[in-house]
Amino acid sequence: MIEIVSARRCIACDLCVKACPANVFDAMPDAAPVLARQADCQTCFLCEIYCPTDALYVDPNAEGPTAVTEAGIEAAGFFGSYARALGWRRGRPGGAEHDPTFRLRAAAR
Repeated sequence: MIEIVSARRCIACDLCVKACPANVFDAMPDAAPVLARQADCQTCFLCEIYCPTDALYVDPNAEGPTAVTEAGIEAAGFFGSYARALGWRRGRPGGAEHDPTFRLRAAAR
């Protein structure tokens, strides 16, 4: 279940809002999206995967919210860990085929 949207890391690109199949987020003007419907999260990790700044944390526990803090997730190195596990590393050279956000950015145009 989606647990954290880090306002400090977020660049307000709203890619997570666009990627979420369950409409969990509400976009906010010039700010990080809000977890408006956390209970609707399907724990698909799409928001975390597509976030270009690793500002989201999805806990694999799909049963309900867990007691995690942003500081704890940061210290554990969990921000962006799911994307890294899939082999989607930020800043890797090569172009669009290595950029997990290129499809969503192109669709937004």
